[in-house]
Amino acid sequence: MHGLQRQIVELLPRLRRLARVLARDLTDADDLVQSTVERALIHQDQWRPGTRLDSWMFRIMKNAWIDESRSRTRRGKVFAPEEQGDNIGLDGAAAMEARLAASDVEKAMARLPDEQRLAVALVLVEGLSYKQAAEVLEVPQGTLTSRLVRGRMALLAELDGDAA
Repeated sequence: MHGLQRQIVELLPRLRRLARVLARDLTDADDLVQSTVERALIHQDQWRPGTRLDSWMFRIMKNAWIDESRSRTRRGKVFAPEEQGDNIGLDGAAAMEARLAASDVEKAMARLPDEQRLAVALVLVEGLSYKQAAEVLEVPQGTLTSRLVRGRMALLAELDGDAA
């Protein structure tokens, strides 16, 4: 396995995490990761060594998701909500509580508009800098910051509302 291919394999957990945020469905997320990796391998000559591979891959994923969303809109498909039952098999009150809290955050994230959900996922989940996330999304840094602030506020309002 070549160096770039090895690095892509190492990125798979992060790619899958971002894909779950975008697709909101495990099967669709897996398909999105596969599509992203395929596109990256086909166009690996476009990656510049010395630049961030994760940012390049996230940009490919964002574009693949946009293409898929447009295609689904044209076909008139509706996204299925994420299947319930993820908590089966966990034992212990603390584990269940943590899983429920994560589920609340995941549901709140799913209700954000795409641009806010992507901004939150790239900066708060994946840990990219504002500059890097803006480059992935191909928007000015100020636009990214606005989306992130609105997304954070919406998440906090939603999660505070659930706690009340």
